Amino acid sequence: MASAGEERSAADVDEAVFDAVEAIPPGRVSTYGAIGRLVGVGPRRVARALSAGGGAVPWHRVVRADGTPAEPVRVRQLALLAAEGVPLRGIRVDLAAVGWPDGA
Repeated sequence: MASAGEERSAADVDEAVFDAVEAIPPGRVSTYGAIGRLVGVGPRRVARALSAGGGAVPWHRVVRADGTPAEPVRVRQLALLAAEGVPLRGIRVDLAAVGWPDGA
């Protein structure tokens, strides 16, 4: 993380987000906020990184704080999560059961 007064480039932030998302094990799910806390940015910045260039990482393992996927990718994301055996309640991931790290 950058120290106070230091600015990280957008590419550095994106790379930190991608590294954190790659660390999520199959069958586990994190939130935009949890990833943001790990890398020192807000949840919207995490979402922006993943939407702009996260196709090479398991982006589908990151959901909103309430366990729901983002609307534009909902159907695909739920299918990918179900294929990994992630427990779903309707369109919500059971974060208490599979949240990463530590219940996200």
